[in-house]
Amino acid sequence: MKAPNPAQTEGQPDPHGPRAATPLEPDGLEEKFDDEDYPAYSMGRAAEMLGVTPAFLRSLDTARLIVPQRSSGGHRRYSRYQLRLAQRARDLVDEGTALEAACRIIILEDQLAEAQRINARLRQERAAQPPPQEQA
Repeated sequence: MKAPNPAQTEGQPDPHGPRAATPLEPDGLEEKFDDEDYPAYSMGRAAEMLGVTPAFLRSLDTARLIVPQRSSGGHRRYSRYQLRLAQRARDLVDEGTALEAACRIIILEDQLAEAQRINARLRQERAAQPPPQEQA
């Protein structure tokens, strides 16, 4: 699971930050299929795939766990990444966790995963640097 942008407000994923899908050129169809942030799924299709109601997806939007992009007609469009977050929320709710608590758990999980990725990258960069010169 990818973490949201660490520069978030009040611990919420930034729906308009780096995770937001960017428009791709029409000839970049292959990139759209590979882009997990591309908003490819309508609310109806997303609800069907997850086995939830559209109202559940709207509640995740209200809780600001996932903020879907909107089509030109104003319809919600979900990415594969957002569907994974929604599935995790559904799993937690099915286990008896309150929706608000489930959203907070997912946000914290994503923040931890992002911090671990940044830490690993910084360790690799540090290991690749030559050791500092010792002074005599």
